[in-house]
Amino acid sequence: MARVEVKQLLEAGVHFGHLTRKWNPNMAPYIYMERNGIHVINLYKTVAKLDETNEALSKIAASGRKILFVATKKQAKDIVAEKAAAVNMPYITERWPGGMLTNFVTIRKAVKKMASIDRMKKDGTFLTLSKKERLQVDRLRAKLEKNLGSISEMTRLPGALFIVDTMREHIAVKEAQKLNIPIFAMVDTNCDPRDVDYLIPSNDDASKSIDIIMTEVTNAVAEGLAERKAEKGDASEGKSEKKDKAPKKKVTAEKPEPTPAKAEPEVVAEPEAKAETVVAKATKAEADDLTKVEGIGPKAAEALVAAGITTFADLSKGEAEKIKEILTEASSRMAHLDPTSWPKQAKMAADGKWDELKEWQDNTKGGVE
Repeated sequence: MARVEVKQLLEAGVHFGHLTRKWNPNMAPYIYMERNGIHVINLYKTVAKLDETNEALSKIAASGRKILFVATKKQAKDIVAEKAAAVNMPYITERWPGGMLTNFVTIRKAVKKMASIDRMKKDGTFLTLSKKERLQVDRLRAKLEKNLGSISEMTRLPGALFIVDTMREHIAVKEAQKLNIPIFAMVDTNCDPRDVDYLIPSNDDASKSIDIIMTEVTNAVAEGLAERKAEKGDASEGKSEKKDKAPKKKVTAEKPEPTPAKAEPEVVAEPEAKAETVVAKATKAEADDLTKVEGIGPKAAEALVAAGITTFADLSKGEAEKIKEILTEASSRMAHLDPTSWPKQAKMAADGKWDELKEWQDNTKGGVE
């Protein structure tokens, strides 16, 4: 992916912060200078943080999880809706529904209500209602479409949140923190960066600034989705190749049987073949994506891998207290994570029970039973 240049960010006005009297002292590391009573953001740090954010978002998209984009301010609404829809990701651009994440089951019921109204119109039962009832149902459908239409395909809690202006969307931030959902955000000089897992210090008020950051972020998400599609294609090709190669192995095994002289190299070749299969299995085991476990974000996954927990099988054997210690030692920001259910989820993943795991995750909140 082409890296965005500082000059492009400068032209888009990404460097403009808020008035100095409105600043948050925790944003000091990302402020370059003060001019005419306004803070100027260090764009070199913006580029570095943007690259870090894009890499993490690409991994989440590649794992198959949804990323929920949140922006309810006037200048960001249309931009976020357009960019998120382009990569088939859910978004909230109207009022944030209270309990959108913490009370997700109820929100899903409202979405299902919208679907049931659509079914009524298709099968003709809608026409059997009185004129007054039809008007009421139409109004309800329009209201649900306005507030929840963009998340109708989000059947489970998102893998991450991307927020424009954390001050305005403070309720979304609190709900995501409660459910251990990673938060990505455009953070201006008046916001607190400690609430965010991956921040992009930038101007969150100008439409040009929002547009250039959203373009970079959605491009990274699109790359992750393309990578996932390519992996699925390779996996299906690999299965067909194995089926083709299976009969050939039997033919090579039958040929050396009549000649006793060729029996010796066969004995030597067998352990080599076994060694190759063991190595192949080991490499497959190392490729487990721990972020598929509800509650584990990219940073938590990195901490677990660094501690030697690289596969679902390793995680399923771990104890919640030891996992908690690993996370706390890696970063104090992960001290609030609750790994109680992680071994249980990892056991289902290790056994290949993905449908059972998905059903369990849909019925729980943020992986906390």
